[in-house]
Amino acid sequence: MVNFPPTGGIFGKKEDNSLFQLLFGRVRSKAGLKQKSSKLSLSENSFQSPEADGFSTSRLSHHSTMNKDSHDTLKSQLLLMASNAEECVKNAIQSLIQRKESLARTMKAQDDVIDQLEIEVDQLAISMLGEATKPEDLRFITMAMRISNELERVGDEATTISRRSLELMKHDPLRLDMPIESMAQMVTDMLREALDTFVYRKPDLAREIVLRDKQVDQLNKAIQAQMTETMLKHPDHIVRSLHLMTIAKSMERIGDHASNIAEQVVFLCEAEDIRHQ
Repeated sequence: MVNFPPTGGIFGKKEDNSLFQLLFGRVRSKAGLKQKSSKLSLSENSFQSPEADGFSTSRLSHHSTMNKDSHDTLKSQLLLMASNAEECVKNAIQSLIQRKESLARTMKAQDDVIDQLEIEVDQLAISMLGEATKPEDLRFITMAMRISNELERVGDEATTISRRSLELMKHDPLRLDMPIESMAQMVTDMLREALDTFVYRKPDLAREIVLRDKQVDQLNKAIQAQMTETMLKHPDHIVRSLHLMTIAKSMERIGDHASNIAEQVVFLCEAEDIRHQ
């Protein structure tokens, strides 16, 4: 049965942070970013613009050579984007499971920040290409641009989940035995671990994440089949079933993006392209 608990949800206590978020607090300070706490604020003001956390696109033009400063700045920019994307997914799923309308309505502003950060990462990476002569530097720059694109799409899928959740809140919840919460937990774990493989350079774990994506695909297929059967048997469930099918597909795509990020980590660490294997 799909339950929508009033508190707690599938993520436990809200104050629980991933190791990635705790590490990220230190990286932000090193890059000269304004830091209010080790956890990104989810208030509306925090997501109004990329300058909300002391971030400015004007800084990008000052980094045109492949030196340590530009390398560290690119990494910190990417980590900031990753932290926002990870939090965005958690919030979207919590808004679904706990039926929190106010949380669902914050997603558009969060996604706007991720979109702007993708532009910043790409601009900085492009400015570094001309001076990058070592293969490892070129791999890092290429990986940064690819990962930023994956994270931007993660934000888009999280926004889709929140929009569909708002529509579901207009109806009574469907009482069905379906693995939507298990799927949500799996893709959240995959995304968090994929980001950790980048931070700690763990290609072996990255390869495991790529293999795990097949389980997410299977869960999505099961949900799609179950919802199709439900609509045939209960025409009054069609609208809610379609929303749940779209949500499951968005979760499956988040798993795909987490897997793609893991593939990029393997490419960075081992100079091996494992895509499409």
